[in-house]
Amino acid sequence: MGLTVKINLTSDFQVFVKNIYKNHAFVSGNKLHKLKYNIIEAKNQKKRTLLTFGGAYSNHIAAVAAAGNIFGFETIGVVRGEELKNKINGNPTLSFAKQQGMQFQFISRDEFRNKGSKLFIENLELQFGDFYLIPEGGTNKLAVKGCEEILEEGDEVYDYICCPVGTGGTISGIINASFPHQKILGFPALKGDFLQEEITKFTTKTNWELITDYHFGGYAKANEVLIRFINTFKEEHKIPLDPVYTGKMLYGIQDLIAKDFFPKQSKILIIHTGGLQGIEGMNTVLKKKNLPLIQ
Repeated sequence: MGLTVKINLTSDFQVFVKNIYKNHAFVSGNKLHKLKYNIIEAKNQKKRTLLTFGGAYSNHIAAVAAAGNIFGFETIGVVRGEELKNKINGNPTLSFAKQQGMQFQFISRDEFRNKGSKLFIENLELQFGDFYLIPEGGTNKLAVKGCEEILEEGDEVYDYICCPVGTGGTISGIINASFPHQKILGFPALKGDFLQEEITKFTTKTNWELITDYHFGGYAKANEVLIRFINTFKEEHKIPLDPVYTGKMLYGIQDLIAKDFFPKQSKILIIHTGGLQGIEGMNTVLKKKNLPLIQ
């Protein structure tokens, strides 16, 4: 409960933010929850290496690299984009992961689409030997189990719980831990309807809904409206937001409040999952486009 703070968005509602991004310096936010039981399982299987997948500014890549360094694993990151091979030092996420001891395999975007195939994994095993596989974004049954611990004693008082959605693991855990009277709202950072199916793999509850109007064009897309919102929100509430997940979610929540989506006097809990390490990389992209930077 110590990570939860009240913010003043409107007098008609009680709005709180659970800042789980403050739970660890490097393996932070939902990543700490997602990796917790996977690390335990890797230890139980006596694995020495963690292998996972991600993009150029992946929060997951950075977290796995840091977790491996902390808990004594070698780490391998299979990264989307062959052109990044000679750009590690200019990429804040990849350079951090490298400092944590991660080695990389850079592959084409076409190859990356096949990363879940049996043949692809077998080829990685031939190349790197035995490893514990963590999927892109970290979502599996053990990750969902860890994310069920995001909600704490006392959180049953909220009517709505809002969560950004990437691969669906975090919101699945929150749904599983929620109470019947609560409505869980997910704000996807991606376009498409596939997340609905992904989430139903991990939960049988039906007290949830995906709000798909605030992805701003897709996963790593952002525009001047979103950036200015993020900067204003930080100035007013002293809470930084990332441009991929939490920024889009908070923009959506404020828009829904303005449109009378929530019943008056609702108690709303917002899960701030983190992702702040990606801001530096996004600012590099924004600068090239002559857009405002995230402060």
